[in-house]
Amino acid sequence: MRYWLFKSEPSTWSWDDQIAKGDAGEEWDGVRNYQARNFMRDMKLGDRGFFYHSQKEKSVVGIVEVCAEIHPDSTADDPRWECVDIKALRNFTMPVTLDQIKHHELLADMILVKNSRLSVQPVSPEEWAAVCALGDTDPA
Repeated sequence: MRYWLFKSEPSTWSWDDQIAKGDAGEEWDGVRNYQARNFMRDMKLGDRGFFYHSQKEKSVVGIVEVCAEIHPDSTADDPRWECVDIKALRNFTMPVTLDQIKHHELLADMILVKNSRLSVQPVSPEEWAAVCALGDTDPA
């Protein structure tokens, strides 16, 4: 299993919106960055991800699971753009803020800290465990 981070502006697509989709999940559509798209091409069913609220909140608020592998993005006319589907698994007990992540020694090199604009990004197993511990959330 691999780990990822999915960023969304809560005013566009929030954690509550994701939860409302239930086990069917939802396309992680609208990504128009080649690096982020290529990360989605690497995803497999059952991979886990952090759901991150960007803009004002700037925090990890939940855990999602990839429930459909790469396929054409239904919001794009161009076949170069693809996406995966994700479903909500659970809330974080306590949201983990970007500030907490930036000041944690194990997380200083996390892509979220180094390239905060990338909407889909990998997370190492060590980063996964550290962020879950900060949020008092079961990493399994």
